[in-house]
Amino acid sequence: MKRVAIVGASLAGVRAAQELRAQGYDGGVVLIGEEAHLPYDRPPLSKAFLAGTAERASLELLDAGDLASLALDFRLGVRATALEPGNRRVLLSDGGSVHADGVVITTGGRARTLPGFEGAHTLRTIDDALALRAALVPGVRVAIVGAGFIGAEVASTCRSLGLDVVVLEALPLPLTPVLGPELAAVCARLHAEHGTELRCGVSVTGMDAAGVRLADGSLVPADVVVTGVGMIPATDWLAGSGLKVGNGVHIDAGLVTDLPQVVAIGDVAHYHANGVGRRHEHWTNASEQAPVAIANLLAGRTERTYTPSGYVWSDQYSGRLQLAGHPRPGDTLSFVDGDPASSSFVAVWAREGATVGVFALNNPKLFNRLRRPLRVPAAV
Repeated sequence: MKRVAIVGASLAGVRAAQELRAQGYDGGVVLIGEEAHLPYDRPPLSKAFLAGTAERASLELLDAGDLASLALDFRLGVRATALEPGNRRVLLSDGGSVHADGVVITTGGRARTLPGFEGAHTLRTIDDALALRAALVPGVRVAIVGAGFIGAEVASTCRSLGLDVVVLEALPLPLTPVLGPELAAVCARLHAEHGTELRCGVSVTGMDAAGVRLADGSLVPADVVVTGVGMIPATDWLAGSGLKVGNGVHIDAGLVTDLPQVVAIGDVAHYHANGVGRRHEHWTNASEQAPVAIANLLAGRTERTYTPSGYVWSDQYSGRLQLAGHPRPGDTLSFVDGDPASSSFVAVWAREGATVGVFALNNPKLFNRLRRPLRVPAAV
């Protein structure tokens, strides 16, 4: 294998490059990125960077030493438009192409948009964050559609800037599918305690210069509108490649596609184990997958399998929320330290007598101790 192309200059792409070198690969590595920027860290985009308390340099994933040791051939500001496995070629939007014996797909995805919300802000890239930051001037009213992690973090940042914020959520409580109703109520409480108006069970129809229109005909006044309603995996460029796609790139438990010379990592990776497929949109997942995917790419077959930790964190207002494991509806939730009304607690989910998930609010020490022995289900 003389050259590997990594398609996607993301965290997953950087980890893939680092693993290639760490596992002894000394061939050429081309890193293709649609954005013109060098790879950067995304979690601060909704927090310190959006608030203006973190500088651009603090987001860099590669320092001068990394750039020298990894010896990457960067192709930035161009998009991959096609994969031709038979020709071992990745076609690019500038008319060029990259010949590669192995391909690592780390394209992530694009922010999902809503019809009728032309002109609303999304938050996926550094340019998105810069545009939104410029709009958050004193006195503006902010409406956020979606109370997931991104929506909640943006609301928290806006409140730290002294802005009036309303969050609009279709579910009865925010993050219910992830956390269940009891812990979702904790997230709702955080909004209320910090002066954010949270309106759940509402349906939006569009926006105009006055604000956001609801299905009942009412208007939520807003000067700035942000939609945080998920992302769409970037797989359109793989049409005709022979790879199976659908809610991401389909891969086996070793993160390998139907073509052994092509693997996928990160938000775009839809991996399967024991007949069950899942895609995780978490920073930790993108980082943890790289060692397994690269080992299998270099071996030319699936020799190692990936076991997800399910770890995700979110900084909201005065709270750090941490989740690990893979709880499911029907698992038994219990509080092992504190209670849901307190500012610091730890809860666990159990199934068949074993702990399968841990959640903490402002209690990292106990959370980290309890997450270590977690049983990860075979089918994830």
